[in-house]
Amino acid sequence: MSFLISCPNCGARSVYEFRFGGEIHDRPPVSASEDEWTQYLYARKNKSGPQEEWWYHRAGCRTWFKAVRETATNTVIETRWP
Repeated sequence: MSFLISCPNCGARSVYEFRFGGEIHDRPPVSASEDEWTQYLYARKNKSGPQEEWWYHRAGCRTWFKAVRETATNTVIETRWP
């Protein structure tokens, strides 16, 4: 079974055409403490189940988009523009 991601612009492609950009989570305010920024930049939930993520189509249209991926099976449920 291959791992496919459906780019909103180019359609379904192999995961090897993309770059994973990380989990999507809320950015802290500019006035946030150093600990809050550290949590934002480095801490990941790494949960099992659907997770909203950033993906970059580096070997195609070179655009960033959002995807919802089932982390237990690497099944991409949905992709959309930000």
